[in-house]
Amino acid sequence: MEDYKKDFIEFMVESDVLKFGDFTLKSGRKSPFFMNAGAYVTGSQLKRLGEYYAMAIYEHYGDDFDVLFGPAYKGIPLSVTTTTAFFNLYGKEIRYCSNRKEEKDHGDTGILLGSKIKDGDRIVIIEDVTTSGKSIEETFPIIKAQGDVTILGLMVSLNRMERGLTTDKSALEEIQDKYGFGANAIVSMSDVVEHLYNKPYNGRVIIDDAIKASIDAYYEKYGVQ
Repeated sequence: MEDYKKDFIEFMVESDVLKFGDFTLKSGRKSPFFMNAGAYVTGSQLKRLGEYYAMAIYEHYGDDFDVLFGPAYKGIPLSVTTTTAFFNLYGKEIRYCSNRKEEKDHGDTGILLGSKIKDGDRIVIIEDVTTSGKSIEETFPIIKAQGDVTILGLMVSLNRMERGLTTDKSALEEIQDKYGFGANAIVSMSDVVEHLYNKPYNGRVIIDDAIKASIDAYYEKYGVQ
């Protein structure tokens, strides 16, 4: 596993974004882990978060693209901090773009924030986590309506590696099948378990035998093949 992925896993834990215990998800599933990307709130956290995203995007999609699109609302700060990090790390100017939930009819009019999208643009979409693909359903037609563009793929922070509510495939796999572009994550839950299981971090073990057993049981029931 690459060092930046190990660092990112520890960063999620220390930022109180990734937690382990007993949680009830919106889907009704009982989960032994929970991710809340809304806990990234400080300047230093957002700076580091943008750097991890930039490294993962560079690994999967390179730097031959023009626009980083962050669906409203959580994707807006993600796209801004990651375009900044991409320039700082790789010296490449990437434009950021996001959508508005409601189209603006005065001043800076339209459905988009940030850069306009034009013919020939190559685009990467950035999100915190995808559980159902609903946001892609909403933003895909918005992006495609802007012109003759190519969507290279989607980048999220964590692949939960669990089946969707209606199929045996994960949300990322469903997106790939439906739209024909790549869908990747900075890390997967298997990466998280590999890095944290029975390994002390800041004086404590994050994933001990009991939590590992709960995670294994969860994936026996809800995991993708």
